[in-house]
Amino acid sequence: MYLLVLRRLIFAVPTLFGITVIAFLLVLAAPGDPVSMLAFTPGSTPQGIEQQRRLLGLDQPPVTQYLYWLIGNDFTQIDVNADGTPDVNGSRYGLLRGDLGTSITYKRPVLELIVERIPATLRLTLPAFVIIYGLGTLIGLLSAVNHNGLFDQVARIMSVLGTVVPSFWLALLLIIVFSVQLGWLPLTGMRDVTSSGEVTLGEMLPYMVLPITVLSFGGIASLIRYVRASALEVLGQDYVRTAQAKGLRNRVIWGRHVVRNALMPVATFIGPSIGGMLSGAVIIETIFSWPGMGRLSIQAALARDYPLVMGFVLVGAVLYIVGLIISDVLYGLLDPRIRLT
Repeated sequence: MYLLVLRRLIFAVPTLFGITVIAFLLVLAAPGDPVSMLAFTPGSTPQGIEQQRRLLGLDQPPVTQYLYWLIGNDFTQIDVNADGTPDVNGSRYGLLRGDLGTSITYKRPVLELIVERIPATLRLTLPAFVIIYGLGTLIGLLSAVNHNGLFDQVARIMSVLGTVVPSFWLALLLIIVFSVQLGWLPLTGMRDVTSSGEVTLGEMLPYMVLPITVLSFGGIASLIRYVRASALEVLGQDYVRTAQAKGLRNRVIWGRHVVRNALMPVATFIGPSIGGMLSGAVIIETIFSWPGMGRLSIQAALARDYPLVMGFVLVGAVLYIVGLIISDVLYGLLDPRIRLT
């Protein structure tokens, strides 16, 4: 197992490198840059804007800018005062020096901004993750047990709806029904604007219901299809029919033979879903004004904040790779035919 994880980590290095190169080129291909927005700032001058673009390295070729982000450079990040003079506000170092850089918009370290938003995102993604794998696995197994029955038909309809319904449309629909029409749940945010002090879990729970529901719905639908199809395939295997012919109870057959083998595809589903949770949170947090990583990434993209955008790309890529390694290990533990070496 240790050799497997070590090999995956070694292969992850060039993968991360390739992801960052592609992401950096896509970011640079977007029209405009963060400095061009200073043209709308009162008191800014063309000379000051060009000086900031030069000192940030934005006037350099894409390869040079990427090397600045990767290995660092001894230039200083500045802002422009009202009179057009440069205002020094900090230094920027490279990723290989252990620094993701400084946000051009917020004038704060990128890593500090991301870490600050992680708890809010985890408050949505962790409950959604538990709900997806708890309900999705249970409904999928029960659907296979009641094959072609009423429960199976309802579960199949639910899985199709969860796959085809866009999450943003479902979010808006739930807001209209439960917040606007019925008034049962708050619209957006994570706390009452009239309250003061530290927000408590009890105060936050009503604000978490709709985002977690939307974030979980599509994952539950996909997992139902995976588990149901896998369980039905296992039920048709020779060793299951042999167990049935021996007169073993259905409870024993399902507990010893069906469930473990049917859950193998779930192990492969876990990996992509860990990174997918972050991408799904981008839409959900924006719609519900949830102050997490997803909403911050959208704000960074709109502001052309290159260091902050690249920081989120790196975090997302690491989550995907870690998730795939976890999937490989779990699949090997569930299937004894696979050697974890």
